[in-house]
Amino acid sequence: MAKNISETNTPKTLAGAIRFFSDEQACIDYVAAIRWPDGEVRCPSCDSAEVNYLSNQRRWKCRTKHPKQQFSIKVGTIFEDSPLSLTKWLPAVWLISNCKNGVSSLELHRAIGVTQKTAWFMLHRIRLAMQNGTFETKMGGGGGPIEADETFIGGKSRNMHKHKRAEKITGTGGAGKELVMGLLDRESGKVRVKHLTNRKRKTLQGEIRANVEAGAEVFTDELASYLGLDEDYVHEFVNHAEEYVRGNVHTNGMENFWSLLKRGLKGTYVSVEPFHLFRYLDEQAFRFNERKHEDGDAGRFKEVVSEVCGTSPHLQATDRQGGESTRRRDAGVNAKRQRRGKRGKLK
Repeated sequence: MAKNISETNTPKTLAGAIRFFSDEQACIDYVAAIRWPDGEVRCPSCDSAEVNYLSNQRRWKCRTKHPKQQFSIKVGTIFEDSPLSLTKWLPAVWLISNCKNGVSSLELHRAIGVTQKTAWFMLHRIRLAMQNGTFETKMGGGGGPIEADETFIGGKSRNMHKHKRAEKITGTGGAGKELVMGLLDRESGKVRVKHLTNRKRKTLQGEIRANVEAGAEVFTDELASYLGLDEDYVHEFVNHAEEYVRGNVHTNGMENFWSLLKRGLKGTYVSVEPFHLFRYLDEQAFRFNERKHEDGDAGRFKEVVSEVCGTSPHLQATDRQGGESTRRRDAGVNAKRQRRGKRGKLK
């Protein structure tokens, strides 16, 4: 049986989290209570509830005869195949969940006493649990307007040496940079972001139609790629050469998110690989979407741990539609792939 963790005993601050998660058994009990909220521990291989807890090994053993009868709390989570104890993992989850501008691997390695490479590995695995997942519900269904905007991620030419500038800056605008598109639902305050290859009409309008209910209000800037949205939406736009706000027509909500994203990328992470950019987008989008969580820092932390354990609502919906969640099933494989690929930072 998994122990029930009282809400009054769970940490509410970083100082409390460090004290609470300094004991390995307390960490196991906390994660087990979230993973099996009914208190009945189940074998991840056969789903049997006939298990015994081996206290000397801090793992369970299934009574049913099959390979891998013994399992730890890490099996089937992003912690799987990691030799690090939960006393390292859970404080790291708390930090990345609640630091507004993110946490660099160097900062994490100093904070919890691991190497920088280990900290980098940990952060990418935690970002895997912070992904938005599949969207079963389209935006705009609540009646609120949707803001759509795009931005370029990359270095400023004025900050480059003239030789680097000549090498990297090959055109105007977004040349040599990465394109990111965002959608903000003003009713719910939730944002969705995606790394795109171009901002052509087919690409941008395809993302809007895939994520926004037909008939909703959509506010954009004057980019020509958005022309034609009025066939399916109530489309209004502002020309930023003339004005930024016209009544309630503006994209200032998305501009706010872009400022937070770029503050984290430029101030905390400094340089990001283009093929890892979507992970940093997921991280910032999670914190933005959970910024008003009723339980504050503790609530955001619990949301990430729930994602880790596969007990969050949208992960359960994914399981019902297509079997076991891809993120939980492939957590170890994805984390190994994160370390591969060509080197090449955003210019």
